[in-house]
Amino acid sequence: MTEAGPLLEIGRIAKAHGLNGEVNVALVSNRDERLAPGSVLSTDAGDLEVASSRRHGDRWLVRFAGHDDRTAAEALRGLVLRAEPLDDPDELWVHELVGCRVVSADGVDRGEVTAVQENPAADLLVLDSGALVPVVFVVDGPADGVVHVEVPDGLFELGS
Repeated sequence: MTEAGPLLEIGRIAKAHGLNGEVNVALVSNRDERLAPGSVLSTDAGDLEVASSRRHGDRWLVRFAGHDDRTAAEALRGLVLRAEPLDDPDELWVHELVGCRVVSADGVDRGEVTAVQENPAADLLVLDSGALVPVVFVVDGPADGVVHVEVPDGLFELGS
């Protein structure tokens, strides 16, 4: 943990690529700037500074400062990359939603968000009641641990 709070997982180093120290990174963040040159990412083996990065298919090829050959790159294999949360008031962040109470437009407390599940159409809030709420229905929050949602009639009755 840092003074600003917990670090968030933003990716994982899969394997070395080539002979010049590049590694293949699976980025789990939708924010490409996480891999901008000069960015410092935390790992269980210490901090790594991004020297260069470029998109390669659905992954990224990244070279970290001081890791200039394949042997050094192989030593990074499997490391989880972490970074501080970004401050963007226009974004909903998973780490801010988990633990919030969900309140529907009719004022009913629908439960606590236990996870956010990826879904092709829209990520889903997973509630402790078992309900799944697409994040596109969030109209306000999170504020004071509460997220307000406006959902189609019957959504909370599905699966009951």
